[in-house]
Amino acid sequence: MTQAKTGNVLVELRGVAKRFGATQALDSVTLEVCSGEIHAFVGENGAGKSTLGKVIAGVYSADTGELVVDGMPVDRWNPGIAQRRGVAMIAQELALVPDLTVAQNVFLGAEQKRFGFERNNLSERLLKLDREVGFGLDPQAKVRDLRIADQQKVEILRSLARNARVIVMDEPTSSLTGKEMRQLEDLMRKLRDRGCCVIYVSHFLDSVLDVADRISVMRDGRLVTTVETAAVTKHQLVSAMLGREMEQAFPDRVTDVDQSVEPLLRVKQLQTQTGVEDVSFEVRPGEIVGLLGLVGSGRTESVRAIFGVDRPSGGSIEFDGQSWTGHDAKRSIDAGLMLVSEDRHHDGLVLQRSVRENIALASLGARQKIGWITGRAEKHIANEYASVLGMRPLNVELPVGWFSGGNQQKAMLAKALAARPKLIIFDEPTRGVDVGAKRTIYELITRLASEGLGVLLISSEHEEIMELANRAYLVSDGRTIGEVVPEHTTVEQVLYQLFNVLPEQESAA
Repeated sequence: MTQAKTGNVLVELRGVAKRFGATQALDSVTLEVCSGEIHAFVGENGAGKSTLGKVIAGVYSADTGELVVDGMPVDRWNPGIAQRRGVAMIAQELALVPDLTVAQNVFLGAEQKRFGFERNNLSERLLKLDREVGFGLDPQAKVRDLRIADQQKVEILRSLARNARVIVMDEPTSSLTGKEMRQLEDLMRKLRDRGCCVIYVSHFLDSVLDVADRISVMRDGRLVTTVETAAVTKHQLVSAMLGREMEQAFPDRVTDVDQSVEPLLRVKQLQTQTGVEDVSFEVRPGEIVGLLGLVGSGRTESVRAIFGVDRPSGGSIEFDGQSWTGHDAKRSIDAGLMLVSEDRHHDGLVLQRSVRENIALASLGARQKIGWITGRAEKHIANEYASVLGMRPLNVELPVGWFSGGNQQKAMLAKALAARPKLIIFDEPTRGVDVGAKRTIYELITRLASEGLGVLLISSEHEEIMELANRAYLVSDGRTIGEVVPEHTTVEQVLYQLFNVLPEQESAA
């Protein structure tokens, strides 16, 4: 693999190293990023790609090595100084003020003043900026009322409002639809054509190969190679990331499901105040059932009501032979019904607490004696599941917030497994997860089903459901509109139904 530079060097790292406790996150990284390029950082979760982006953006300071900006070594470097020097970051986990409007968040700290007074022109400035990207956000909308994808757009606009020359985007597409991802890629190209450098940290290799000019591959904190995108294939990238040849993406499907067995979960004509109108489906023991739908179709809202986070307004839910309509989340956990939420920071983990404490969180009742929690049992179960899921580093006493996004996802899966459920709901289980970790999660899902657990799977990557599930229900506008057997159905056929387009209409267009 060969390396080639495009424009002038904007930021250079020379032998940069960064350690978190016993974990060597970066190890002697030397790298240049240039004007007029989209430079992607790829690697497995925990490989160091996000840490590298954060060192460039001033979020972390290097322990050793040198950071050079515009040809001059920097002694002090933090996010404030970085922004003033034209380096901005869009973090994977958003940092917005929920009670402020979109416009106020975008221009926070960059308000215009006249005669010492703040000008009341934020909405006007926001609309002008938004015309460049076509996000269509309402300047007066409160950020707390936006879905995750729209909050991501606010972060992107905030970076653009500061005229950054280097923009570090850490997993910016993880919550976006296909159309929104293409809009973001077009925006990256516009920024590159203006002479900016976009550092694109992502596990979406297809997107990386489509949009990046150069790709740097990280593994175990080290820079493996930097290569021109035109000179590398997806297979070569994966092999460089893993240090070995990649196995096939999906394990064999679980096929020995007894359809005569009574369903473990039965949902009939479910309705909620959150947009679910008429959802019905069943899940049997040992069966993987998928909910296929577009973002906003009502999939997540349905499972939140089943688990007990939201209250149903109509219909019925039966779990393990009992009426389950209106039960709360705690009773669901106690009865063996677990939800792995799509939003690990708000619904899944306590970031300041250790991996051990987080994994044990949903099963404390089973690990206490006379009101006391037994730490030895906690540590044993945490080590067991952290090892099975391949968490790195394998140190369950570290705060879970210190880990990469993919390893946090594994901790959340471990927490669900430690509760020993009868049925587990996975909502976007591979979001923010690299190709190697995806395979681990796929194997986990199929193993759970083969052991007799019921599995309900939601994923915006339709191929995941089509390759893993025994059956899948199509969800659109808060309603189930059909059922398919993925083994005998194509992704294209599913999309035709979800978009309500007949195949002959599509071909005619």
